[in-house]
Amino acid sequence: MIQLTVARERSGLRLDRFLALELTDFSRARLQTLIREGFVRLNGKAPRPRDPVRSGDIVELTKPELEKIEAQPEPIALEILFEDDDLLVLNKPAGVVMHPGAGHQAHTLVNALLAHCKNLSGIGGRERPGIVHRLDKETSGCLVVAKNDATHRDLSKQFAARTMQKIYLALVAGVPRKSTGVIDAAIARHPVHRQRMSIARRQGRAAKTEYRVLRSGADMSLLECTLHSGRTHQIRVHLHHLAHPVLGDKLYGGKHAGTFPRQMLHAWKLAFRHPRTGEVMTFEAPVPSDFAKAMRQIPD
Repeated sequence: MIQLTVARERSGLRLDRFLALELTDFSRARLQTLIREGFVRLNGKAPRPRDPVRSGDIVELTKPELEKIEAQPEPIALEILFEDDDLLVLNKPAGVVMHPGAGHQAHTLVNALLAHCKNLSGIGGRERPGIVHRLDKETSGCLVVAKNDATHRDLSKQFAARTMQKIYLALVAGVPRKSTGVIDAAIARHPVHRQRMSIARRQGRAAKTEYRVLRSGADMSLLECTLHSGRTHQIRVHLHHLAHPVLGDKLYGGKHAGTFPRQMLHAWKLAFRHPRTGEVMTFEAPVPSDFAKAMRQIPD
């Protein structure tokens, strides 16, 4: 058990924020989960992540036992862009689910990773070993995977600090009025359709996407989208809000949902600082054949 006493300078902080500052080996998201699951006590009582701490308060955290990974290894081919003892960077194909879950107990990326790697970080839990960030099932492209917990924590901090560069290619309906722009609009769970996200008028999480039109034709455009945050479905929601939804997007594409068999979104480039060496590393995932074929519909 870890026991902490709140110092005067920490008084007034949210509990999850206080713990994140004191216990740098844990991500804030992980600490929020531990609080909700009852592994944290504030003055002997079960708190909420948002509860404030006061000078002299006693905070206790009981570390849960490590969960055994239950997903089974499967010999599924991986397109590896880079690999060392700490991490690997993949070009994820479209149509592959990230990890086991409801309706997808096998044939996921995690199943393939377990067959490829002897070790994966356990921070994500038994169903998501090594998974630092996610791509939608129908999105292809760059993905970094952590092989140990120290690497996982460092990469998570880079994501949270927005120092990791993430650039996507998107084929969208129509031609944006401006060739460049920034969509700065908070995102939250849709109040009615719970599988969807939507632009939030209140209580949403800040989200920012920068876009640039690379090519455009009569009824479709190729956009370069740079993420300055990492919200669920962010690019898809923001481009829908811009009235230029991603083509083939069955959730947000509206009448353009059936234009292509899958959503035309590709995680093109990824750059981050290597957790062990400090070297800034940049990767580019080759555009898959279906995306390249769709791009050829737009004149140069």
